[in-house]
Amino acid sequence: MMRLCQPWMSCFRRGRCSTRWSISTPGPSSPWRRTRGRPERRPRARGWTRRPRTCGGRSRPRGPRPASAPPPLQIGLRADSLTHGDAFLAELHHGLGETGRRPQEVIICVTGGFHPSQRPAVSGALRGLRRAGYLVGLAGVGAAYAPLDLLVDGAPYLAKLDPELARRTGGDPRRSALVTALVDLAHRLGAHVLAPGLATEDQVLNVRELGVRLVQGPALAPPEWRPGMPITVPVAAEESGRPDRAVPDLGPRVSEFTLPAVTMPHTATADAVLNALNAETGTTSVVLVDERQRPRATVDRTRFLLRLSGAYGHALHAHKPAARLADPPRLVPRTVPAVAALRAAGREGDRVYDDLVVVDEHGRCLGIVRVSDLIRGLSP
Repeated sequence: MMRLCQPWMSCFRRGRCSTRWSISTPGPSSPWRRTRGRPERRPRARGWTRRPRTCGGRSRPRGPRPASAPPPLQIGLRADSLTHGDAFLAELHHGLGETGRRPQEVIICVTGGFHPSQRPAVSGALRGLRRAGYLVGLAGVGAAYAPLDLLVDGAPYLAKLDPELARRTGGDPRRSALVTALVDLAHRLGAHVLAPGLATEDQVLNVRELGVRLVQGPALAPPEWRPGMPITVPVAAEESGRPDRAVPDLGPRVSEFTLPAVTMPHTATADAVLNALNAETGTTSVVLVDERQRPRATVDRTRFLLRLSGAYGHALHAHKPAARLADPPRLVPRTVPAVAALRAAGREGDRVYDDLVVVDEHGRCLGIVRVSDLIRGLSP
C-alpha cells in the first residue's frame, strides 16, 4: 500500500480547492478534480487555454477531531477480498477506526473482477459496508469482469471508469457512446463518475463533453504534486455558430453539490457550537447528529450568533444544549435532482437560504448543500 496526495477541486465553489489524502495500491499517482457542474453541451473547440490554480491544503494531524469534516479517504480494495466473510470486514472496520475517521469519511473503492459464483458474497459485503456507513466505490466500470447490475446492488457513491476506456474516447465513437451510456446510468443511480489516468488535455476535454464531472491523471498535475503546488485546468474555448450537441441530461443530482458538513453530537452545548463556528469563518451551519450520524437539528450561523450576541445571550445559553437554539433539519436524499431540492428550499419563506442536509438511504448525514451553490450551478 502507498499513501498518495491528490487535490480535489469543486467548480461550484470558485477559487477554492481542497486536498484529498488517499491510500491506494502502488501505481502512478495523480490528482483528480471536479469538472464543470453539468455536462458540457457545446462541441469542444480545437483550442484550449491553460489556467494555473494554486491549491492549498495540509495533512490532517492526529489528535482531537476538528470541527469541519475532512475530505473522504479513498482506499482501494480487491473484489475477491470481500468474499472472505464477516471476519475480514470486521478487521477492516477495526483498522480504519484506528485512523480516527468515521465510516462516512472513507470511500472503499472495489476494483477487479470476480467469479460469478462469488456474486452473492460480494453483494452481501457491499451491503454490509453501506450499512456500516462507508461510501462505496466501484472501479474499472465498463471493462472489469463484473456484472453491470452491480451498480444497482452496490449503490456506489463513486463509479470509476476503466482508465484505458476513458483515454480512448476521443478517437473512437463507439467507446464514446459506451462512456456516455455509463455516465447517464451512474447519474440516474446517484453516483459520481470519475475518469482516471488521463494524460493529455484533449482527453480531459473529451470526457467532459461526455458528461464526466471528475477527472484524474497527469494532465492535471505531475505525480510529485503536493499541497500548495499549482495544477493545470484545461478549459475548452467557446466556439459560436455551431449547433449544440444533444446530450441526454436530467440535470445534476443534489449529491454533486454536497459539501462536508460540520457535525456535532446533539447534546453539544451552545458554547461548543460557538467555538466550532469561530474556528472556521466559512462555516454556515452546524448539524447536530445522534449516535448513528442521523441529523437531529441544524444550527444556522447567523441566527445563532445573533441570539448569543444579544443582552445576556452568552450567559443564558452558553452552557445549555445548542439544540434549544437550533431548527429542524431540512433533509434531502442524495439522489434527488438539484432543481427539486431548490424548489423544496423555496417552500419555507423564513428559511429559504438555510443549508440543506443530504442524507443516504439510512438517513445518515452525508454533508450539506448551500442554496446559493444550487442557484449558481443551475443558472443558464
